[in-house]
Amino acid sequence: MRERVQVSFGSRVRQLRLAAELTQEDLAHRCGLFRTYMSRIETGNANPTLTMIHALAASLRVPVTALFEKDEAPKVAPQRAVRAKK
Repeated sequence: MRERVQVSFGSRVRQLRLAAELTQEDLAHRCGLFRTYMSRIETGNANPTLTMIHALAASLRVPVTALFEKDEAPKVAPQRAVRAKK
């Protein structure tokens, strides 16, 4: 059975990757990994090293702590209402 922390971590990596508009292959390349290992991280089937956690954060351009924050949807600025022209 997968550890809950690995699943949560992987879900957060996926969320940040998608927010950065990167494919698994793009992020894996930036980190020097195979895409299949990136998939295993995102599904909680891998236990990345501290070195890899730092590489993920750097590649996603986020602080390491962002990888451990609660899994939430990225905040989107509210759109202003557009008034119809008369």
